[in-house]
Amino acid sequence: MRIEFLYRYPVKGLSAEAIEMAEVEAGGAIPWDRAFALAQGDAGFDPAAPAWRPKTNFMCQARNARIAALSTVFDPRSGQLIVRAPDGTGVSANALTEAGRAEIGAFLTGWLGEEARGTPRFHHVPGHMFSDQQSKVVSLINIASLRDYEAKVGARRHRRRFRANVWFSGAPAWAERDWVGQTLQLGGATVRVAKGIVRCPATQVNPETAQRDADPVAELRALYGHTELGIHAEVIEGGRFAMGDAIEILGD
Repeated sequence: MRIEFLYRYPVKGLSAEAIEMAEVEAGGAIPWDRAFALAQGDAGFDPAAPAWRPKTNFMCQARNARIAALSTVFDPRSGQLIVRAPDGTGVSANALTEAGRAEIGAFLTGWLGEEARGTPRFHHVPGHMFSDQQSKVVSLINIASLRDYEAKVGARRHRRRFRANVWFSGAPAWAERDWVGQTLQLGGATVRVAKGIVRCPATQVNPETAQRDADPVAELRALYGHTELGIHAEVIEGGRFAMGDAIEILGD
């Protein structure tokens, strides 16, 4: 098996950034993955005492389909985050400063329009990950599983609907569902598969149109009797992995 694509998602709910490699630490995730988020005004998120909260407390595609139309570019060296909208508007500011985050937050709140609740705030808390999961994880999807699903449903389902970090080849379709509890060598890192990824309404959103034009949750349930696509893995030994690197099953 080998890694075919790598992505990180600097802003929760916004666009993917293709990367060539990642270096992870034990107990961590891909650096800058879900490092920023717009908390809705009623979320009660406290950056001084950050605690995990469900995705609906934040701007997210499960609730806010139109944000899929926004594209982002983040430069970790300078902290500069660029957000562009298809109508030509956008914002460019340092997401690592309070002033920059206020500017970004104001633009995103305006883009949400009536979907903004209260006064949203754009956050970055060093060391905190705005993940849908309560622990830091790396997400992986087997390309063969996506292809099997597409063949059975009779339509393309763009891989960006599913917002994975790692897309890999070389395993039979759905083999990864049997890997829960197994340890994998992911390039130079070692990870343990924690669970399958149960899909949510965010997958309804077409990343190319920002429209809800399919229902993968219902399709998966009808076709396979489950709503999973992909696996979450916890890093147990840090290391580097890159596109083209091998993935091996090490066992329990």
